[in-house]
Amino acid sequence: MFSLFKRARGLLLCVVMASTAAGQLLPAQLSQPASEPAKQAAQDPLGRDTASGTVFGFLQAAQAGNYSTASQYLQMTNAKRLAQGEELATKLQAAMDRAFTGNLRRISTQPEGIPQAGVPLDRQRIGVLSAGDAEADLDLIHVSDPGGARIWLFSSDSLAKVPEIYEQLQVRQAETRLPGFLVRHQLLGMPIWQWLAILLGIPFAAGVGWLALQMLALPRYFWSRDRSQPRKLVWSAISTPLWLMLGAGIHSIFVHYLRLPLLQQHYYQMIVAIAFIIGFNWLLWRTTQQLSRRVRERAIYAGRRGTGSLMLLGERILKALILILAIFLVLSTLGFNMTTALAGLGIGGIAIAFAAQKTLENLFGGISLLGDEVIMVGDVCRFGDRLGTVEDISLRSTRIRTPERTELSIPNGSLATMNIENLSRRDKILFNARLSLRYETTPDQLRYVLAQIRRLFYEHPKVETDGARIRFVGYENGALILEPFCYILTRDGADFLTIQEDLLLRIMDIIEASGTSIAFPTRTIHLGRDRGLDQDKTATVSREVQRWRENRKLPFPDYAPSDISQFSNSLPYPQPDSALRSRK
Repeated sequence: MFSLFKRARGLLLCVVMASTAAGQLLPAQLSQPASEPAKQAAQDPLGRDTASGTVFGFLQAAQAGNYSTASQYLQMTNAKRLAQGEELATKLQAAMDRAFTGNLRRISTQPEGIPQAGVPLDRQRIGVLSAGDAEADLDLIHVSDPGGARIWLFSSDSLAKVPEIYEQLQVRQAETRLPGFLVRHQLLGMPIWQWLAILLGIPFAAGVGWLALQMLALPRYFWSRDRSQPRKLVWSAISTPLWLMLGAGIHSIFVHYLRLPLLQQHYYQMIVAIAFIIGFNWLLWRTTQQLSRRVRERAIYAGRRGTGSLMLLGERILKALILILAIFLVLSTLGFNMTTALAGLGIGGIAIAFAAQKTLENLFGGISLLGDEVIMVGDVCRFGDRLGTVEDISLRSTRIRTPERTELSIPNGSLATMNIENLSRRDKILFNARLSLRYETTPDQLRYVLAQIRRLFYEHPKVETDGARIRFVGYENGALILEPFCYILTRDGADFLTIQEDLLLRIMDIIEASGTSIAFPTRTIHLGRDRGLDQDKTATVSREVQRWRENRKLPFPDYAPSDISQFSNSLPYPQPDSALRSRK
């Protein structure tokens, strides 16, 4: 029940706001054309320069009881206007209030009118008067006033049929059964009983609309098997704007049977139209929000964070467009000329596009980055010669946290054209450290080092066996060059450094066990008493390699993993740590 009262309060607030806006803006807008109000008012003080100004000027003067001014909108001679003008204006007002069929919003606001099929160019047909068996077209005619200005008046042909239609008008049955003071007294040109009926119709329309929504929700309770929380949230989000639209429609049907005066009926239709526009755009807003939220959650759940961020951006853009659409529709309903506003908006948009060229470039660059999912928040990337972690991707720029803990901001326009290396998306990491051995290293020592490092690659649990190799690739000044090549089975940079450290230390053990050493990067000058190579280790390695030749007859320098495993236990090589033996 509290929820019902809360929604009713929101519906009443929308109606009051629309009524206030219409009451303040409509009379000034409709009494004169929207294109050149100051100029038109200066030409004719009664606003008869346009067909719309003539109709609304007459209705407002008659509603205020100023029938002498209202007779100035009728085509007749001055003598006849003095004798019969006020009486005819009274009858025309009654006929328009009770027997008029037409749409006042479609009356031309152009000084020359608009062409109509079957109607002369100097006339405008605004509707039909129909009561009983009598019927007449209500036309305006374009004539010249005594000052020479062109004005619009109700044509004498239509006025000639007004008395006959007035005689056919019937008194409302409701007025005969109501207290006299409710019928006699008026407020803003409308009897008190009609105001009371309109106000009482608001809770009636709200209640009927609520019942209609409950009936629409019945299939969800009886036939839907999926009663999950997201579905309930979606229905709860769209039910309020639907209630506003249903309530406005039901209330307009109820008011139709009250037969309001023509001018008040026109204002009421505008208020209902504004309420309906608010409800419709509110429904679009809520629907966009719910659909975007569900698609964004699915994208993030599937690991596509870029798509989720892009959906958030798209939701904001759509909401802005919905808001602009609502404003334009409301202003158009109130009678403003939106052609000039749209033209100005287009010219202003072009000017803004030229002035904010770099901003738009960064905006579309950010959209392309989020759409292609090149990078995501948390990725470690190399941008040109800079390395860092992506912390945020906004509409204008992307912020990077460098290893020096500084924040680097790169415009999205530049980032979209930059070569980006995403280090976080590596499935494995390359190990490729060049080794330099002393020139004094014998061929047998070199063969020993190559064989042992190959065995290390084949046995290490974190090294990918396929493609792992080490080759003697050439000579350089003061060194023999070995080039190991393998992939480490990890994606984390810190784990890679740990495994790389372990491999390098074990390679150092292998080199030391062979009797040689790492070559110095500078030239070495021997000044006597140089022990040179370790003769004992050199002899031992030579005998070991000779044993390989005699027993296995293996071709050098290629060794198969199965052959090496047969004599691996006899080599002086430290076994890997037990923690590294567990393979994923």
